Amino acid sequence: MTDFVRKDLKIGGHSFVLEIYTASLGSPIKPSSLDVHQDIAWEIFPEDYSACLYAFSNKKRIENIVNKKYLLDKKKI
Repeated sequence: MTDFVRKDLKIGGHSFVLEIYTASLGSPIKPSSLDVHQDIAWEIFPEDYSACLYAFSNKKRIENIVNKKYLLDKKKI
């Protein structure tokens, strides 16, 4: 069973839903299919088409923000 945390966030004026999955024994999380930070995987879902275009053009920026604000700070998870 995979536990996850769901957060609504805004980046660059666009709304996204962030899902953070924690890995456990028998977890279906596959490191090659998701962005993985040690034993944590995450996915981000844009809420509209313009957010989708923004995410496509700013993948590295979004990845850095998620890593710094939501994965490295254990108090927020």
